[in-house]
Amino acid sequence: MQVPAALRTWFVVHAAVDVIAAVPLLIAPDLALRALGWSCVDPAATRLVGAALLAIGGQSFLTRNAGVETYRALLGLKVIWSLAAALGLLIAVGNGAPPAAWAFLSIFIAFAGVWTNHAIRFRQLSRARDDDDSAEAS
Repeated sequence: MQVPAALRTWFVVHAAVDVIAAVPLLIAPDLALRALGWSCVDPAATRLVGAALLAIGGQSFLTRNAGVETYRALLGLKVIWSLAAALGLLIAVGNGAPPAAWAFLSIFIAFAGVWTNHAIRFRQLSRARDDDDSAEAS
């Protein structure tokens, strides 16, 4: 089984989005979030988010040419990360987060859809391959 070219492209797009978002959160968290409407900023927590984004985005870029098993493992991570982040942002919006939180929520939901779609597709292809192997063996 091959890694679809579209998924490889999504990994590079994801890397770029994550790095672009991570750098200001790491370097100037107060300035970055106040410009987006946050009135209360915890620089330590913001830098942790920036570090997580940089790590996940960086790994996406570094493994863009890897094999199926690496992609499958990273897809699991990306599904959990994007869904957990979307849930956290949804709760934050419900508690009065600034309008920019909606944009971040939308981005995480979009990525969750991409990752979940590809994770399901990998499972389907793996099952189809296993069924073909079973049929050939009998």
